[in-house]
Amino acid sequence: MGIILLICFIVFEVALMISSFFRFPEKKQWLVARCVFRAGELAVFLFVMLLPNVTFDFKYKLCFALLIIRLAGAVVMYLIRRTTATGKRSKAGAVFGAAGSIVILTVSLVPAFIFTEYAGLETSGEYEVAQAAAILIDKDRVETFETDGSNREIPVHFYYPKTDVIAQSSCPVVLFSHGAFGYYESNTSTYMELASNGYVVISLDHPYHSFFTEDTDGKLITVDPAFLQEVMYVNENNTPETDIHDLSHKWLEIRTADISCVLDSVEEAKQSGTVNDAWFIENEEEKSAIESVLAMADVDKIGLMGHSLGGAASVSVGRYRDDVDAVIDLDGTMLGEQIGYADGKYQYEEEPYPVPLFALDSESHYYEGQKYGNLYVNHYVLEHAVDAKHEFIAGAAHMNFTDLPLFAPPLASMLGTGTVDATECIETMNAMVLEYMNCYLKTQAFDQ
Repeated sequence: MGIILLICFIVFEVALMISSFFRFPEKKQWLVARCVFRAGELAVFLFVMLLPNVTFDFKYKLCFALLIIRLAGAVVMYLIRRTTATGKRSKAGAVFGAAGSIVILTVSLVPAFIFTEYAGLETSGEYEVAQAAAILIDKDRVETFETDGSNREIPVHFYYPKTDVIAQSSCPVVLFSHGAFGYYESNTSTYMELASNGYVVISLDHPYHSFFTEDTDGKLITVDPAFLQEVMYVNENNTPETDIHDLSHKWLEIRTADISCVLDSVEEAKQSGTVNDAWFIENEEEKSAIESVLAMADVDKIGLMGHSLGGAASVSVGRYRDDVDAVIDLDGTMLGEQIGYADGKYQYEEEPYPVPLFALDSESHYYEGQKYGNLYVNHYVLEHAVDAKHEFIAGAAHMNFTDLPLFAPPLASMLGTGTVDATECIETMNAMVLEYMNCYLKTQAFDQ
């Protein structure tokens, strides 16, 4: 709809410009005409917003605000100058005015060009899905990205069956960790699919690693510039392997501590039957929702999963926590399994990976592992794990394992998508994730 709106706006601006040449050459006439045309642009915008399958959301709010401001400005200018405006409007002024208007209107519609009208995928489960959110305060850790001595804060978002008929402690728990520069909604379709089938899904933000999140004061926390630079440095061709090892383990230390804090807090709250002061919850209604989630959560059945760096963190946590029953790594390199680098090669964890592990990769990532064999960490870990499965989706690239290609195709393409149909890839992935978690958290067969 962004293109349709822009075309309409261009028509209005060109029509106003031409009218100022022939029909409304006098400045006083042009002031009136501008108010009318500005009102017409706003009317067209409102009409489009009322069309089926169009949602007035963040994609259009900047444009809407601009249209209001432009109309108000035109009206105010008319009221101020209606008695003093004399002479004719210059043709050059009309041309530059129309060009400037088209430029700023185009800029205001950029979000509509980037983001689609994606409203989620149909779920396969019998349950409607509800959501709740809180921020966990880790009182054992100081926030290393700040200098004020404050504690680390971890936003958590729950997706769970919205029903009163589920028995207490009957829903396995799946925790999701996003990739570098991701955020908690990166795989919403996966959370919804699992929750509709009777899971409690917890997606957490890793502050300063996530694209954006908020703290307990409502402050917007964006990705840390130093972390951004480190990731870019690690992905350069000639970066020393020792630097890659040291930086990746620094990132994983933060993320694995975040995941463990969430698991510990959920298990403690489950055992006590209530949340303590480490949980920052906005209101009593949200607190009641979270306590109901905890009541239905089966903390004896826990699965971990994540995308990219989040997958690596999930694998690392799965190695050292005995309360984890299954791990899924979505196109992530298992960096935590690399315990050192010397004499031109990595050293890996010697003990076989102890938890059922499923690596679902992009096509290129999968064949890279096959090419290098045990010289590549993922291949080594999967070959020596107690219980491991390795699959890939043909034609998929890194960002195809998130929802980004569904709601922001241009951004996803810039970051890396393959030839596979984006919707088909996500639906395939979600089906495999559900089947794997069902196998190890609900003891059903896994046929992949």
